[in-house]
Amino acid sequence: MRSLFSPKNNPRVIIIQKLYGNFFNEDEFIVFPKHRFKKFIKDVVSGTIERNEIILDEINNNIGDKFDFNKLDKVFQVILKSAAYELLYKPNLSINIIIKEYLNASNFFLENSQTKYLNALLDVIAKKIRQNNARV
Repeated sequence: MRSLFSPKNNPRVIIIQKLYGNFFNEDEFIVFPKHRFKKFIKDVVSGTIERNEIILDEINNNIGDKFDFNKLDKVFQVILKSAAYELLYKPNLSINIIIKEYLNASNFFLENSQTKYLNALLDVIAKKIRQNNARV
C-alpha cells in the first residue's frame, strides 16, 4: 500500500517537478516517465509552459493588488501555475479534485503552514477563474 502514496506515482508531483525544471533550471528537453497518466502529465506540463503568460495574468488578476507572485517560493509558484492551468483548461475536473490533488502533492515540497496558505490561495483563484469562465 505504501507505494501507492509514493511521489513517483503522484501525477501532480511529476508535473511540479517537470515544470520546476523548465522554469527555474531551464531544462529545455523534458523527458516524461512511463506512467499510466503520462498523457495527462504531458498535457498539463506542455500547456502550462505554452500558456505561461495567460496563466500569470489570471493568477494576478484573481488574487488582488497586494499579492506579489514573484515573492513566493519557486515551488509554490509552479504549483499555482499548474493548478491554474487545470482550472482554466480542464473544465471537466472539479475544483475540489484539482485543489485536493495539488495539496497532496505539495506535501512532498512544502511545510504544513505553506500548504494551508496554498489551500487558501487555490480556493480564491479556483472560484474566480471558474466563475469568470462560466460567463464567457
